[in-house]
Amino acid sequence: MEEATKNKVVLDIETKNTFQDVGGYFTDKLEISVVCAYFYETDSWEWFTEENLGELFKKLEKCDGIVGYNSIGFDVPVMNNYYPGDLLQIPQIDILAKINEKLGYRIKLDDVAAATLGTKKSAHGLLAVQWWKEGRVQDVVDYCMQDVKVTKGVYEFALKNGYILFDDRTGERRQVFIDLTSADKKTVGLNLTMGF
Repeated sequence: MEEATKNKVVLDIETKNTFQDVGGYFTDKLEISVVCAYFYETDSWEWFTEENLGELFKKLEKCDGIVGYNSIGFDVPVMNNYYPGDLLQIPQIDILAKINEKLGYRIKLDDVAAATLGTKKSAHGLLAVQWWKEGRVQDVVDYCMQDVKVTKGVYEFALKNGYILFDDRTGERRQVFIDLTSADKKTVGLNLTMGF
């Protein structure tokens, strides 16, 4: 598993506003409050706000892949609002996308984590937006970091075992075989946009 995770970054974002606030599913209208990330290369947990996203982007440009849960459909497109290039050019391991490919429908991270790891998320994303508006930055960071920990746990479980678990609508525990050993990559190279 060490080779598969080498120089990967597990991340999650929280936003200052909701789709309801911007009038629909427009990721280009959302603003980042916090990005939390785990860096396998340095075994470190870090968080970023709008003010220091450049530091995160430099690290992402050097990584071997981004791991997330709905990261292709949400996290990375929202981060692209702040990035001069296209972060989707970095190899992506989107656990939700892999599950959706197999099942034809989406499953909440909370449901996968509960069945696969025996743990749950600490709150709901809409609550994190409210906390941000109330100035409760540390609560948002803690919530987002918990999502990263859960996503990392699901990722590592799937790498080791080749599947994840969830309870379907009837309450039956189901197993979904997914391959997270390789990233989906749109292009061969990434045009670096951050000056080093």
